[in-house]
Amino acid sequence: MSRQGNRWSIVVIFFFFMLLHQSDRLLIGPLTTPIMETFHIDEAQMGAVFTGAVLVGGILYPIWGYLYDRFARARLLALASFIWGSTTWLSAIAPTYGTFLATRATTGIDDSSYPGLYSLISDYFGPGLRGRIYGLLQLTQPLGYLVGMLLAMSLRDVLGWRGVFYLTGTLGIILSVVILLGVKEAPRGRAEPEMADLVDVGIYRFDAKVALNLIRKPSMILLFIQGFFGVFPWQVITYWFFRYLETERKYPSDVVLVTMMVAVLVLASGYFVGGSLGDFMFRRTRRGRILVATTGVILGMIFLVLTLSTPAQQYSQFMLFLVLTALFMPFAAPNVISTIYDITPPEVRSTALSISSFIEQGGSATAPLLAGLIAVGSSLGNAILIICTAGWAVCATVFLAVGYMLPRDIEALRELMRRRADAERARSEVTA
Repeated sequence: MSRQGNRWSIVVIFFFFMLLHQSDRLLIGPLTTPIMETFHIDEAQMGAVFTGAVLVGGILYPIWGYLYDRFARARLLALASFIWGSTTWLSAIAPTYGTFLATRATTGIDDSSYPGLYSLISDYFGPGLRGRIYGLLQLTQPLGYLVGMLLAMSLRDVLGWRGVFYLTGTLGIILSVVILLGVKEAPRGRAEPEMADLVDVGIYRFDAKVALNLIRKPSMILLFIQGFFGVFPWQVITYWFFRYLETERKYPSDVVLVTMMVAVLVLASGYFVGGSLGDFMFRRTRRGRILVATTGVILGMIFLVLTLSTPAQQYSQFMLFLVLTALFMPFAAPNVISTIYDITPPEVRSTALSISSFIEQGGSATAPLLAGLIAVGSSLGNAILIICTAGWAVCATVFLAVGYMLPRDIEALRELMRRRADAERARSEVTA
């Protein structure tokens, strides 16, 4: 198979890996109520379950990042898929709340495995295409939630929540074999424009000095700060919005299902639209991706406020604002990843994204628990509103500063790649 054909087959494999992994990871939201009933726990205790997995995943991000930049990424991704399946099975057999809390935390081990996937994709697709490819792959988060929700709603009364976990855990183990056999490595930096005319590209692996330089880039530092606050809203909405519709808006199950399906489908389109717009704007200005990300954050925040302030009886207006919120919310996600890779050398891209994700998870790990505590004292609606608007307001401010700093850091990477390409050509001439 040609390299062109092979790279698209890898995208397809990664799409299904992420789709099913996100389904497994996020179906706990629709299963929250039966799980709480099984163990006789309240929102604060369930929030601790959510937070445990987030904390484990966050702590392991730097380790996964180093391993991906040091060793074969495809094999490590196969291992991550196997861990996903195994730990989900452990959660399914947990007999008590304490053991479920512990086993569910272990499911966070593989949640920090995506930086290697995005890094490998960056060596198959150049800067001009990455935004839409990442947007395509990130469709899997909302679609995974939708698949998880459908599985939960259709099977929780037939198989029970434990049976649903058995099913998705088995799929993880099967996919580990598919990845091991179907995904091949690419030389780090192969897809950079400066390397386009080279037959062979040198081998670049993790370099501690290069990695340390990441924290000296002004735009990278700002992106880390943005990441700290940026995932708070996502954690809260992911884990609590389903219950909010059930308990506070008191929508019946069929209305909740339709509401979430529509919102999730629109949310999924927002990733691809945002990534494509980011690529389009990036070809016109190096600040293009950040401009799209900032617009998405601001509009998403405005429409969420309008959504939550709409009375439950005014369902049509509620759905309109919810759909608009869902469209703009994900604009930032593919553009942040693409921007990190626009300023990061290929051999430390997994590390760079892992550090960013570590900071994101470290900042937002307490968000589900915090929302649960606010809900106990007030309401879930207030918890969602307070946490989301505060987080997005900070992100919009930081994005504006990133846009100011970004062009210089992008040019620094392009100059580095030009020097490497010249060195490769000189080496080829000597060998010839």
